Amino acid sequence: MRQWFRPARLLASASLIALAAASLGGCTAMSKLSDVTGSIGPKAEAAPADPARTIETYSERYRANPKDPDVALAYGQALRANGQRAQAAAVLEQATIANPGNKQLLAQYGRALADNGNFQQAFDVLSKAHSPDNPDWRLLSVQGTALDQMGRHEEARSYYASALKIVPGDPGVLSNLGLSYMLSRDLPKAEEALREAYASPRANSRVRQNLGLVVGLQGRFTEAETIVKADLPPDQAAANVAYLKEMLNRNDGPRGAPKRTPVASLSQPD
Repeated sequence: MRQWFRPARLLASASLIALAAASLGGCTAMSKLSDVTGSIGPKAEAAPADPARTIETYSERYRANPKDPDVALAYGQALRANGQRAQAAAVLEQATIANPGNKQLLAQYGRALADNGNFQQAFDVLSKAHSPDNPDWRLLSVQGTALDQMGRHEEARSYYASALKIVPGDPGVLSNLGLSYMLSRDLPKAEEALREAYASPRANSRVRQNLGLVVGLQGRFTEAETIVKADLPPDQAAANVAYLKEMLNRNDGPRGAPKRTPVASLSQPD
């Protein structure tokens, strides 16, 4: 069964990996960044199809020569894809120490730090992986998600805006922008950004799920249900609707109690 909401770790992607409820007043609780899409360069264009096998292949090569940047990059990426996030961060940290200034390693290390909830450190490392005169829109978007996870929503939106200047209309960046507005309770703006993302032919199921959540949070459950069920097999559609109902029910508390809004999937382009 496909799960489209991911379980939370407090400020713990490139992607929110199970159910999370986030308080929109005071301290913001968010879940893990989303699974990653896109690429950062020719040597890390996609997550390995079989991470476990890739780990087996590269672990011996890494032990033989841990300073090899290509081996460390492939090994670290496979570890991340296999959910071994702490180990991935450790491997990539050592590789960046051995290869200072290697931007691909810095980019992957920054993502690994974000995987582990080290958002300020991730943001700082990612800042070294590209430069203002040669920005990488993927890294700008990841930095935006890190800032959102720290509750710095206005700053996050400036990074999404910079990314969108490079890739206008990118559905992943727009989806992150929409969730940023959702976290600061501006649901109409959240819906506007997610509608634009949803209209893109490149939009994936995560965009649809996020739009359905934001629509549902505004009380339009029938419309939200239609959105999250679109183009899915019956069993997956039913599962998604059940998740939507559960998450929206979590938003209904006693009168006067602070609203707790579930967070969907921030997209961390890889």
